[in-house]
Amino acid sequence: MSQQTPQFQQEEEINLREEFEKYIRYWPWFIGCVLICVSTAFLYLRYTTPVYQSTATIIIKDEKKGGVMSELAAFEDMGLFSGMGSNSLENEMGILRSKRLMTDVVRKLGINTRYFQEGNIRITELYENKPIEIQFLQVDEQKLQSRASSYIISETRKKKLLLIDQSTEENIEVSYGEPLSLYFGTLVINKSDDSLRSSPNNPPAFPLIVNFSSVENIAGAYRGAVQVNLPDKNSSLIEISLNDPVSEKARDILDQLILEYNRQAIEDKNLVARNTAKFIEDRLSIITGELDSVETGKEEFKESNRLTDIQAESQLYVQSAGEFKKRRQEVATQIELSNAMLEYINKENNIDLLPANLGISESGVNSVISEYNSLVLERNRILSGSTERNPVVVDLNAQLGQIRSNVIRSLQRMRSNLLISQEELDRQTAQLGSQIADVPGMEKQFRGIARQQNIKEALYLFLLQKREETSLSLAVTAPKAKIVDSAYSSKNPVSPKSKIILLAALIIGVIVPFLFIYLRNLLNNKVQNRGDLEKQSREIPLVVEIPRMAKNQKEIIESNDRSVLAESFRILHTNLQYLLVNAGKTPGGNIVFVTSTIKGEGKTFVAYNLALTLASANKKTLIVGADLRNPQFQRFEAGVRQHKGLSDYLVNPGLNLKEVIKKSGFHHNLDLLVSGSVPPNPAELWRLDRAPQLFDELRSQYDYIIVDTAPAMLVTDTFLINEYADLTLYLVRAGYTQKNLLPFAVEAKAQGKLKEVGYILNDVEAAQFGYGNKYGYYYAYGEDRPGFWDKLKGKAAMW
Repeated sequence: MSQQTPQFQQEEEINLREEFEKYIRYWPWFIGCVLICVSTAFLYLRYTTPVYQSTATIIIKDEKKGGVMSELAAFEDMGLFSGMGSNSLENEMGILRSKRLMTDVVRKLGINTRYFQEGNIRITELYENKPIEIQFLQVDEQKLQSRASSYIISETRKKKLLLIDQSTEENIEVSYGEPLSLYFGTLVINKSDDSLRSSPNNPPAFPLIVNFSSVENIAGAYRGAVQVNLPDKNSSLIEISLNDPVSEKARDILDQLILEYNRQAIEDKNLVARNTAKFIEDRLSIITGELDSVETGKEEFKESNRLTDIQAESQLYVQSAGEFKKRRQEVATQIELSNAMLEYINKENNIDLLPANLGISESGVNSVISEYNSLVLERNRILSGSTERNPVVVDLNAQLGQIRSNVIRSLQRMRSNLLISQEELDRQTAQLGSQIADVPGMEKQFRGIARQQNIKEALYLFLLQKREETSLSLAVTAPKAKIVDSAYSSKNPVSPKSKIILLAALIIGVIVPFLFIYLRNLLNNKVQNRGDLEKQSREIPLVVEIPRMAKNQKEIIESNDRSVLAESFRILHTNLQYLLVNAGKTPGGNIVFVTSTIKGEGKTFVAYNLALTLASANKKTLIVGADLRNPQFQRFEAGVRQHKGLSDYLVNPGLNLKEVIKKSGFHHNLDLLVSGSVPPNPAELWRLDRAPQLFDELRSQYDYIIVDTAPAMLVTDTFLINEYADLTLYLVRAGYTQKNLLPFAVEAKAQGKLKEVGYILNDVEAAQFGYGNKYGYYYAYGEDRPGFWDKLKGKAAMW
């Protein structure tokens, strides 16, 4: 395996080199095609209007994080439209590409009216430095949309404007500032500020070509041209770009597009905010009425139930109930004390001290008892020194009896009053208990009213707050898109790209001839060069290559001819000597057969010139026209058809060779044995006994006998006489003989039908001549060097 690898690499290298040489020999084609393509590219770049790219960058604000209230924030705080305020970059990009937005831009800038100036090389659009301004007073967009108009405007000597309709060739003359009615509307043409500032040395550029188009059509065109991209998917940056021949107009379109986007966003925001404010006002009116109704109901409830504060009053009820209970206990105690005092006084009939400081609350009773006890103490003091009959004592007893009666009456009266108070306290306690029992119900009812009041009041306050926020949103009109980079244009055009176009032209200039040569070789089934011949048939050696003759070149070479054709036959002569030495030929002259596969491969041409070459080398040579079916010697020798020849000799035993052989008019060493009369059965003539006698006799008379035979594949004549040949030269014509015919000669040699066969490749183009003409074939013959057109046709490969 290691021994075969270098050989394989060498063969691969040779094949690659051969493939390369198939194309490099046509180098003039490549150079010519490259020059044509590059020249075309230069012309294209020269006459093509350059297109520049303008770019602007904006950032879409997140309104939830930016501190500015979203127009839907009032509803989002209520739980409505959740998520509606978040920015979707895809939606914003869609808005920037929208038809409505671009229509507003076109209408605002007025770019549906375009101005052009025709120059020497190309038509240029004027955007800023134009001599006139056209303003529409009235326009019918439908008519412009159905048919755009174009006018040539020039200025007359009277300083008026002449308009020529390019479609109808109608002429219209109008003055500056004068209304002009056209089929699609009414307009006024004024001088532009640039024309007013122009100097006599720099007059306005007339004539102009003005195109009028509908706003919708221009908007649609620019809408498709505007590109909106996301430079970074993780950010909210949006890049807007536009390619246009007029960079100033492209920048204005992008800036106006951003301006219109912000304006519409603000308008949409304010529209929603105004609708929100109206909704809030309507709700405030309803809530105010409901809140007023609830508060009125609360007021009526308190008035009907004589309430101010249920919680405080309920505590007061409980506190009053405790006080009533305490007072009732106190009253009951006083009643018991009064009963005890009355019972004590009624049991005690003697005069004695009455109980004092028992806790009786009635001060009158206590004072009477205190007075009574004082008199009792006074009586007892007096009795200690006197008797009952003492008038003082008697008087005191009378007073004591009276005061005792007063005490009894006071106690009875106090007891009656206490009983009345007790009844009143019982009544009030019962009433208070009823009120305490009613408190939970009233409190529940009051809480329901208060709850409705709180809900209505909270909603009322919320709507008041949102009304103020909405008013603030209407007042604060911050743009939605923040401009990061205003529109700017590239200095170099984006189209056409000169470097890319020139490189493409260079590549095309190389590829086109390459593909042409490749396809021609791929589709060609004819033998073109010695490489094709050797690949198809290695068993038969190639003796020589015969080049294709020039248009004006003679078919017969001369003795002093130094052309490549003559040299190829001299090479053939040299190679014949080596082949004949190795062939083991019969003693005597050398018989060389010239044959081919089919008709038209140049047998007679090669045979005749080979014979002339041998004759010029002082060899006595005979050329035999052995193609009895289609003789061709008359092409070279005039009048040979009238001579008797080979067929006559074979048929007529009475003829000898001297009678049928004639001298050639080209060289004294060359004789002719023409075909003679065309027989009906040529193959039968070759089977006659005179055939071997003929060749034996010729060997003895000539040094070389060149036999021009019939095509081997078409008839059997050549096979019948090939045994007499010392060498068979088998012609293959380049560009004519098909490759699939080459095995015929190989098989014929293998079967012994042809002996000592050698190929002659005839009619080889200069580009295919030799071993790719790597070493050249025009040695020292400057007069035969190919010209320029020959080089383009392939002959340069020989140089």
